[in-house]
Amino acid sequence: MNDQHDATLIIADAAQTPAQRLKALATVARALGRPKGRSGESNNHIHTCYSFSPYTPAGAALAARGAGLDVAGSVDHDSYAAAGEMRAACAMLGIGAVTGFELRVSLKKAAHRFPEKIARLLTERKLNNPDSTGILYMTIQGVPAQAGAEVEVFLAPVRRARYERTKRMVERANALLGDIGLPSIDFEKDLVAASKFAEGGTITERHLLAAVSRSILAAVGPGPTLTAWLEGTLGLRLSDSQRRILSDPANPHLSYDLLGALKAGFLDRIFIQPEEECVDVLDAVEFAMRIGAIPAYAYLGDVAESPTGDKKAEKFEDDILDELMPALKEMGFPAITYMPPRNTLAQLARLQRLCERYGFMEISGVDINQPRQSFNCPELRLPAFRHLDDATWAMVAHEALSAVDRRFGIFSNENPLSRFPIRQRITMFAQAGRRIDLSDPRSIEETANTLLQEKNV
Repeated sequence: MNDQHDATLIIADAAQTPAQRLKALATVARALGRPKGRSGESNNHIHTCYSFSPYTPAGAALAARGAGLDVAGSVDHDSYAAAGEMRAACAMLGIGAVTGFELRVSLKKAAHRFPEKIARLLTERKLNNPDSTGILYMTIQGVPAQAGAEVEVFLAPVRRARYERTKRMVERANALLGDIGLPSIDFEKDLVAASKFAEGGTITERHLLAAVSRSILAAVGPGPTLTAWLEGTLGLRLSDSQRRILSDPANPHLSYDLLGALKAGFLDRIFIQPEEECVDVLDAVEFAMRIGAIPAYAYLGDVAESPTGDKKAEKFEDDILDELMPALKEMGFPAITYMPPRNTLAQLARLQRLCERYGFMEISGVDINQPRQSFNCPELRLPAFRHLDDATWAMVAHEALSAVDRRFGIFSNENPLSRFPIRQRITMFAQAGRRIDLSDPRSIEETANTLLQEKNV
């Protein structure tokens, strides 16, 4: 095997250290050279091996570069452990970087500040969370590098509570597996080690369902007998597309596809609500703003058929979006993040109009956590979504410049450009982001000085 092939194997290996992966990536990056031109595509919502994903941070950055993306962003569940490696990898590969994390937060306390009708919408129905009412998903992105220690302190109790809850869910899963004669799951061996918990990673429901998938495949095997068993013994309701891919014995992504089917149709049988690990939404937004990061509500929208088969057809926040958006604004959210491939143009056009009305920054990203998914997002090249490219580059500048001086946070009251409307500020930051070379600290300093000069424009 040649050096570049060996390096690629090391980059993809979650058992290697970040330093080993980055050393190997340097070999590949030299062979690739710098990118020639820009595509206008990016992905700000890539999960890594520090939550649940087949990609290491360096591997995700390399896959993003291979897909022709201009910017890659890591967003792990309850974990910021990927950030340093992700930033370094993107700098080596000549692409922009945005780092952050995703978490579930509670609306119970925040609901008390609203009239009864809105409070009930926030606490009694599902918003963007298929598993819970009164709990929503949000991202905290563009985290300045020097805030890493603060983030770890903030997330440590969340990770520990999730550890304990998942351990209890394993007990429930083993009781069900035992009843149907399947091998049981070993929490430490099958979940904890795979999650990189000791290195700052998070144990997720996907780790548990991956272990259940392995137990099923070990007993039932692949092929048509698998779908018959899932529907007959486990009682899953599979779509035609799920039945087709799960019955294919040559399917290279079978374990991930099975995981998706279990998430949609089996998880609720063993799920324990994440009450203890969900911080208050107002505390999470305040924390993000204090460290100079960007908190964003993650729009889901009504689901017809999930692209990854991990969500049932179900209604979410679309029916109450007109009431929800001003409520999110009152909670302090400055941004909305969404995934153009997952929704209809009509859904997104409505969302964009509301973002414009309430002054939200719009952030794009496609949730990557399994190998079947494409890193590309060709929708970003459509006229209706071109502004999302500016938003991404603005976040690149926000994160890089905030690492030099937190006043450069795009939503900071001390930002030298704070007198400009948010749309104009995003445009100015986007121009700055495109000028930055993350591998050259002088480039970041020069860009900061240029922005300071522009504040009087």
